[in-house]
Amino acid sequence: MSAPSGPVGVGIIGAGVIAAQYLDQLTAYPDVEVRALGDLRPEAAATRAEQYGIGAHGPVATVLEDPGIEIVINLTIPAAHHDVSRSILASGKHVWTEKPLVTTREQADALLADARQRGLRLGGAPDTVLGAGIQTGLRALRDGEIGEPRSAVARFRSPGPESWHPGPDFLFQRGAGPLYDMGPYYLTSLVLAHGPVASVSAVGSQSVTTRTIGSGPRAGEHVAVEVPTRVQGLLRFAGGTSAAVEFSFDEALDRPHVLELSGSTGSLALPDPNQFTGVTSRALRGAEDWTEREPVGAIGGRGLGTLEMARALRAGRPHRLTGELAAHVLDIMIGLEEATRIDGSVPVATTATVPELLPEDFDPLAATL
Repeated sequence: MSAPSGPVGVGIIGAGVIAAQYLDQLTAYPDVEVRALGDLRPEAAATRAEQYGIGAHGPVATVLEDPGIEIVINLTIPAAHHDVSRSILASGKHVWTEKPLVTTREQADALLADARQRGLRLGGAPDTVLGAGIQTGLRALRDGEIGEPRSAVARFRSPGPESWHPGPDFLFQRGAGPLYDMGPYYLTSLVLAHGPVASVSAVGSQSVTTRTIGSGPRAGEHVAVEVPTRVQGLLRFAGGTSAAVEFSFDEALDRPHVLELSGSTGSLALPDPNQFTGVTSRALRGAEDWTEREPVGAIGGRGLGTLEMARALRAGRPHRLTGELAAHVLDIMIGLEEATRIDGSVPVATTATVPELLPEDFDPLAATL
């Protein structure tokens, strides 16, 4: 039997807010074909499918039973990621999942083992790290523009998502909070810059026990807070470097996002890792100011990682944002959360291979398959 050729068939499970961000991009990429959309609420899938002209929609089985779908994108809430991804693998399809990969180390181990046993691919968000913004900063680091890497600082600080998200409950439950919701963008970027993490330490706090929804039909309702809403940590990388990190939903106002890499001869200020583009700034020791570098590379949106995975599938090469990488970032986050409850450091047992940078000429809008 000959290997498949042409655009890769894609299905999506989960028709919520983030599905629109994926569909904005994927429906414009010639190398993938969005064939079906499924949701536990078929009416939600129908509404989203009509918006984007997707012919097949309905319950989850609509996606899993389509023989023309090769990759399924899991856009369910974090608590459902494990079970939904396992069902995708059981249907014989590759998985791309939103972050976090799952919510426990045991689930991550089981999911990775299942994918390996079945000979299927597992990929995970965030794919913002493939965008021109972060890739340009990583390229400058790779090319030695600040000398030998030494340390890093990453900070995300905001009032929290309850003011704008119409259903923010899950963002304050296990597997979310600022650490799990925003941490993957910064931590994945740091692993790509400095390699795998060996151990972590942290402190954490929770400002209030409930939050009030500020928009949508549930405005005024209260949601329970089950996780730390501020985590401050220290990462120790296996290569000997370190990073200080902070993730907070406790600010009175949004604060500037920080992702800075320091080396033996200078520093790089990378753009917001939750975006696909942005300027990288460099300052050398003794300089009076920063110099800016415009982003070079793929400009896109959510779905870029799925596209890269689809092209890798057709080419028979490894995709860049692997399940192992997502599992390592999860292990870092669980370690940070555990460290907030003890006086000491927590080892990070997993590791990951740092992928090659995306080619500067990677064009999402090109038809290559």
